Amino acid sequence: MSQLLIIPHIRVHNANALSSPFTIGFPAMTGFLGAIHALQRKLNQLDIKANFTGVGVISHQANLQTYKGDGDFVHSIIGTANPLDKTGARSAFIEEARIDLDVSLVVEVEGASLEQRQALLTQVDTLLNGHMKLAGGDILAAKTPYFHVLNSYDDYTWLQKQLMPGYAIVERRDLLKSTMESGVDALDALIDHLAIHNTCDVDERDPEKVRWHQSRKQAGWIVPIATGFHRISELAQAKNQRDEHTPHGFAESVVTLGEFKMPHRIKHLDQLLWRFHVSSDSHLYLCQQDESDPQQIDTVETIDDEF
Repeated sequence: MSQLLIIPHIRVHNANALSSPFTIGFPAMTGFLGAIHALQRKLNQLDIKANFTGVGVISHQANLQTYKGDGDFVHSIIGTANPLDKTGARSAFIEEARIDLDVSLVVEVEGASLEQRQALLTQVDTLLNGHMKLAGGDILAAKTPYFHVLNSYDDYTWLQKQLMPGYAIVERRDLLKSTMESGVDALDALIDHLAIHNTCDVDERDPEKVRWHQSRKQAGWIVPIATGFHRISELAQAKNQRDEHTPHGFAESVVTLGEFKMPHRIKHLDQLLWRFHVSSDSHLYLCQQDESDPQQIDTVETIDDEF
């Protein structure tokens, strides 16, 4: 039996679309799991003893704030205008990629008794429609959350219907692993699965007619996703660090492949839920969808960051 908290259709404004230093698009999985972890901590402070052990993310709508004009080869980020400085010039700023989202979250819950369920639902509704953020964006509205208990396959089929229409993000690092086994570098393997190949066929009866075709290495809606961090320095105290009592370390983002799938194509709950995985030996802090050893993960690590 699985006890699930369903939070349907959360509308998020200006979520962080720059999920890693070289990818832009759907927010990092750490943004969603981190928000649910923060929600759990707030509930625990209200004496609601529930543990959130897994999170499924279903995207209903996403609007990446970019612009491509006539004749442009690439898209440009739509940035916000900062106030003019005292000389009347535009002040320097760092471009931030943003995305507006409509997502539903499926949260696996442990430890919530029948008596606590109603209080939990009331507090979740209040907190989400208060001052919480999701993936760095402002929560504009969220529909009423509810509980769903899986006792049979029919219960899971009912859940699939409730999540439609939408696309669940699932992990596809198996694609990276299979490509890297042939000796390809991780970054090249990532690009290999994301590249769009254009080919054309010439009509034999009319050579002036050309038919173009687009294809990718793997069928499906494959995207790059950031799933965690890799610590690259020893833990120590740093000057002016945010938390004086927690050791500090520098880290780099971990990027792998994901795929958007419609919920009716996901046959098991474990294929939907993301969970935290920590490996102290390899210094990996990840969000994954199975119980594989984090040391065996195939990823692309990026430039330094701080956590």
